[in-house]
Amino acid sequence: MTMARIPVLKTPKCLVGGAFVRSESGGVYPFQDADGHFVANIPLCTRKDLRNAVEAAAKGAQGWAARSAYNRGQILYRLAEMLESRATELAGVLSFTNSNARDALREVHTSIERVTHYAGWTDKFQAVLGSVNPVASQHFNFTVPEPMGVVGVLSPEERPLLALLSMLLPAIVSGNTVVALASHSQPLAAIVLGEILALSDLPAGVVNLLSGRRADLLPTFATHEHLRAVHAVADQAERTMLQEGAADSVKRTVILDAAQPKDWTAESMQGLYQIRDFVEFKTVWHPVGG
Repeated sequence: MTMARIPVLKTPKCLVGGAFVRSESGGVYPFQDADGHFVANIPLCTRKDLRNAVEAAAKGAQGWAARSAYNRGQILYRLAEMLESRATELAGVLSFTNSNARDALREVHTSIERVTHYAGWTDKFQAVLGSVNPVASQHFNFTVPEPMGVVGVLSPEERPLLALLSMLLPAIVSGNTVVALASHSQPLAAIVLGEILALSDLPAGVVNLLSGRRADLLPTFATHEHLRAVHAVADQAERTMLQEGAADSVKRTVILDAAQPKDWTAESMQGLYQIRDFVEFKTVWHPVGG
């Protein structure tokens, strides 16, 4: 008599420092498809997981910032290639909560285009944002953009792949590293993205992806002193918490109103000004002559 085979279900894990990790507490929450069928247990990350991710991002920041703009662009182009090769899988993952398969595939294709878009900016934004400044002395005076450090990202529930990439890519283009919290209701796209990132040429620690409840992690995102900026889609209460925490820990906040509908496919959701939000400007004086 042939026994029915019991399939080995995938155990989703988060990406921290280039490694796949379960939540520090071992906690999980069930993810179900649109019909209410169980799909997987998703890691329920804690504040300890977030602190670990920030440490991993800080370790990866110096090496990533030191790479040439050309090299960062090549690495992002390679990421686009890898997303393209797994486009069908990503669309299938998105289809768990989106019954429109065509719309899910469109989100994947737009996500790939967004990666390619930012790959093209890696060696260009410096010339556009930087400047040579006239001064009334015998000096050359330059203003140049530099990365800030570690950026926290709180992505929205909708467009779990496209929105997440749209928020983290502008930060890493200039040499920052990222700790991102994925969509709680649609986390699997971020899980698969983490698998792709781990196998790409992106160095460990540049992008760290967590899953879990926003309410548990948002206060730490707001107050952690090693996070130099926070990019979030937030409601009014979350905005207040982030801004108050940022004032105490002296970090930049870029917050989009969760109550306002957003077209993540729009041209306005990508570009130079999104990169500018996550750079600092250094002015250099150099004497003319001997």
